[in-house]
Amino acid sequence: MCLSLSTTKLQSLWLYYFKLNKKNHTNKSLKVRETRSHTTRSSPFTPLLLSISLFLVLAMATLALHSYSFFLFILLPVIFSPRHHLAVAEGCQHPPVIFNFGDSNSDTGGLTAGLGYYIGLPNGRSFFRRSTGRLSDGRLVIDFLCESLNTSLLNPYLDSLVGSKFQNGANFAIVGSSTLPRYVPFALNIQLMQFLHFKSRALELASTSDPLKEMMISESGFRNALYMIDIGQNDIANSFSKGLSYSRVVKLIIPNVISEIKSAIKLLYDGGRKFWVHNTGPLGCLPQKLSMVHSKVFDKHGCLVSYNAAAKLFNEGLDHMCGELRTELREANIVYVDIYAIKYDLITNSSNYGFEKPLMACCGYGGPPYNYNVNITCGNGVSKSCDEGSRFISWDGIHYTETANAIVAMKVLSMQYSTPPTPFHFFCGS
Repeated sequence: MCLSLSTTKLQSLWLYYFKLNKKNHTNKSLKVRETRSHTTRSSPFTPLLLSISLFLVLAMATLALHSYSFFLFILLPVIFSPRHHLAVAEGCQHPPVIFNFGDSNSDTGGLTAGLGYYIGLPNGRSFFRRSTGRLSDGRLVIDFLCESLNTSLLNPYLDSLVGSKFQNGANFAIVGSSTLPRYVPFALNIQLMQFLHFKSRALELASTSDPLKEMMISESGFRNALYMIDIGQNDIANSFSKGLSYSRVVKLIIPNVISEIKSAIKLLYDGGRKFWVHNTGPLGCLPQKLSMVHSKVFDKHGCLVSYNAAAKLFNEGLDHMCGELRTELREANIVYVDIYAIKYDLITNSSNYGFEKPLMACCGYGGPPYNYNVNITCGNGVSKSCDEGSRFISWDGIHYTETANAIVAMKVLSMQYSTPPTPFHFFCGS
């Protein structure tokens, strides 16, 4: 009885937060407005109300998360219940078209569809109960963001067997993708070429008498679509793995990566206006890197200083580039999201979220401290997975568990990590 009552209260508070979010950002008198300087306006009380409501949710959870049983039996059902997504079902009456470009952090099955690469269980075990090609035990951050807009999960562009006409958009992200070198599957510019082909064919069919044209995305659909970009992690990580010094990575690689992302946004601006850009996470805290790098200088939380420093410099440059484009592309809405701050907080304050051993993979081989072996990765050979992925941040040494992804998505939706602060529901269709 006590457990049931606590669950009900927390669910009510959780739903209240997102209803408040919706109310404050869809009401006409508080509607987000654009100015020529592209600032986002709302009631002066909106950030305060949102902060208070989110604080209440997090405070209740944090106070009780020191007891793992609370997290497992009360908070997780709220996060993962099909009836209680990260936003209420009415959050977006007209879900937007979404196009996503990136790497394994947002690949919803592209590698499997495009190359036939086998990604089996235990990947996907927590939510889908089967492998979907996602490198996690369940949903990714992008899945939770789609759910918050009341739209279907994005299908991989290369998947011809899903029966989708891609009315809600498509996902071009592929495991292992980077921005450079160009013209190598599936670099960012290749993903853009795929998108341009997709757009051309969709508009061609939409202009014919084909009975399927009503199911195609129109020109206005492409113009009002949300374009999401989450890439750059592999560029930095691969540079270090090739033996490049920190100095060379910072001076030669990072500026070129940012330049590629800038070119991508400008290309998509030829028809698109809404952009959502994620920075990269703390690479130096990934169990994979920690287990493979020999020359190790750690911070006080056990993460590699050089990898994290490079990631932060990349993020600073990406943030600056987004600011420049807001001035240059006068009609664009470009939102920069600080994923690094969110993920690093999960690691440095892991016990507050109910996580154990934040630098150890749930699925892998080798045991503590990192449970990662490059020759025996998750799902292969004699690798083993933990019984309760919800106790871990890292799923396979590189990617996050569904539990961690859910918390990351919740914080993304809070607007506290976005520049300019923009409610995700701003991208709902009209």
